[in-house]
Amino acid sequence: MSEKIKIFTISDHPLSPSGVGTQTKYMIEAMLKTGKYQFFSFGGAINHPDNNPQKTEQWGDDWIIWPINGYGNADQVRSMIHQNKPDILWFMTDPRFYGWLWQIENELRTHVPMVYYHVWDNYPYPTFNKPWYRSTDHVACISRLTHDIVQTVAPETESSYLPHAVDGDIFKPMGPQEKEKFKSERGLGDKFVCFWNSRNARRKQSGTLIWWFKEFLDRVGHDKATLIMHTDVKDQNGQDLEAIIHELGLTNGEVLFSQKKISSEDLAAVYNMADLTICISDAEGFGLSTLESLSCGTPILVNMTGGLQDQVTDGDGNWFGIGLEPSSKAIIGSQQVPYIYEDRLDKDDFLEAMIKLYEMSPEERDKLGSGGRKWTQERFNFEKFANSWDELFMRINEEWGSWEDRTGYTPYEVRTF
Repeated sequence: MSEKIKIFTISDHPLSPSGVGTQTKYMIEAMLKTGKYQFFSFGGAINHPDNNPQKTEQWGDDWIIWPINGYGNADQVRSMIHQNKPDILWFMTDPRFYGWLWQIENELRTHVPMVYYHVWDNYPYPTFNKPWYRSTDHVACISRLTHDIVQTVAPETESSYLPHAVDGDIFKPMGPQEKEKFKSERGLGDKFVCFWNSRNARRKQSGTLIWWFKEFLDRVGHDKATLIMHTDVKDQNGQDLEAIIHELGLTNGEVLFSQKKISSEDLAAVYNMADLTICISDAEGFGLSTLESLSCGTPILVNMTGGLQDQVTDGDGNWFGIGLEPSSKAIIGSQQVPYIYEDRLDKDDFLEAMIKLYEMSPEERDKLGSGGRKWTQERFNFEKFANSWDELFMRINEEWGSWEDRTGYTPYEVRTF
């Protein structure tokens, strides 16, 4: 190949710890390792002290990141497209952030194909998204639910199921002695350790989890279990978690907060130390923390919503933890998203599941976890993730081209009345 394929990405900053940022980084680095691509990225969704272009030491000119506010705007995208002449435009996150981008799709798609890595949490079928799907060349979907939505709402739009992945060489099981040592050094001894790794935001149900965990402790004993929460306890989008533990009297190690950024390797060690990873969000597009947990061989307790359903079971009767069916599905919405289900769990169902997992023998929990590890390697394999993106980009570039070679797109349609 004489020239590398140039891809322009728009997403959370690829070096940020968010799920969107992490998956963007995974995709970009996997493609760069092939030697066939160059990337320039808009890195958004965080406040930037410096808006100058950034390069990584490893990739140099093959990957340049421009810090931006939000996800950019039409003029910034126009400028990047015409100055850098990419072959593909790739963007990711919730579609409500990209209405402005689809508004100029007739300008962009004339020159380059648009590939959208789609995040959507739930039914009912969002027919209001149909114009956005039709304004995209290819929609790659993070979950089976999302793929079903796109195929149903806009069957004329090309789409694929391309779930997230984690690096199984980093997120991997420890040996039993190494795990026990790590746990003992942190003063957790033989406690039942539950881990929660999410943003402290409303839909994540962080406050609910602490309140219900207190009731779980009331049943089994406050010295028998610990909940570790890796999050910002004062996040403006969530609750004051410190205030909650003081209100409930959980200040003697029952709930521990981890607030500093840690390496992926250290995070994997925490998953290994835990007996269980919990995610009870009322809406969850995918749920990266639970996949990381399963990859480490630690079972999960999740709400059967969004992409969490793809992880906790293989659909053939094998489970890798406990999946709880929502007890209610409230229709909520906003001016941008007129309707979507919000899946809420019943407290008693949660407590029953916690007791069941607590009363399992370590061998029984290990069996769930080892099954989860095998499942992640089969379905959410990192090499498979990389190969899928490579094959998709290569096909799009070969079939649809860009600029002078652009095919497969007509910026108008003829209707007969």
